[in-house]
Amino acid sequence: MRVFVTGANGWIGSAAVRELLGNGHEITGLARTEQAQASLQAIGAKTVRGDLSQLALLHEAASKADGVLHFAFHQDFTDIKGSVETNRQSIETLGKALASTHRPLIVAFATMGLTAGKLGDEDDAADLHSVGGLRVMLEEATLALASKGVRACAVRLAPTVHGKGDHGLVPQLIQIAREKGVSAYLGDGMNRWPAVHRLDAAHLFCLALEKAPAGSKWHAVAEEGISFRTIAAIIGEHLQIPVVRLSMEEATLHFGWLAPFVANDNPVSSQKTKERLLWQPVHPTLLADLQEGHYFHEVIR
Repeated sequence: MRVFVTGANGWIGSAAVRELLGNGHEITGLARTEQAQASLQAIGAKTVRGDLSQLALLHEAASKADGVLHFAFHQDFTDIKGSVETNRQSIETLGKALASTHRPLIVAFATMGLTAGKLGDEDDAADLHSVGGLRVMLEEATLALASKGVRACAVRLAPTVHGKGDHGLVPQLIQIAREKGVSAYLGDGMNRWPAVHRLDAAHLFCLALEKAPAGSKWHAVAEEGISFRTIAAIIGEHLQIPVVRLSMEEATLHFGWLAPFVANDNPVSSQKTKERLLWQPVHPTLLADLQEGHYFHEVIR
């Protein structure tokens, strides 16, 4: 299969590219920089140089592919609405290139777009009022492509996609704790975060590419929900600093823009994903990764 991958050098995309290459697929990755291009070519992938704003380029690359994995997300914290609009246009462009072909378009989303406090199910619609609500329109735009002859699917990722080399939310929590001298949680700390290992998440995207039906939603979640207090305790233990409880007002000062995500209760099930796609996570859990210690050496001091 010829597969076009955006975000091919990213945390999950790079793992999916390596798995697909290992299975004999031909990969063309979207590369924003010369360094990214060289990195992809070094492992045997072809490249297209550009970014999500270049819609004609995206259309041409997708039209030549047998399927598309879309990991990239243009992120501009100074213009969040503009970022979402750029991503909406990129998804619709990829969809137009694949229209009426029934070829797959698998797009990455986030479980934090689900209703807080409720065990998230694959059949649940995303929630505009969730902490990830701004991106809900992107999932809806993806799933709407199913009616246009695209095998379009959404893979919702846990907020913690962990593993060696992680540069996501958990390393940021560790860095904040190191800088502040305390590891903090909100309220009773019983709000939950789901988690998945990077390699297990990448494998799910590969499975969805091969056999997920149009309009389906999948959960890249190995652990339904780890209490935030448990995560904070392990961070405190490894950094040898106090673990403290904060109010929401205090958390806003302590965590900054991360505070709404730290406060979110996001339990998520992947039972239907496991049953329907025969996906079975096999890599270490988040707590095992944290206890192993590499996170505390990799974070920039």
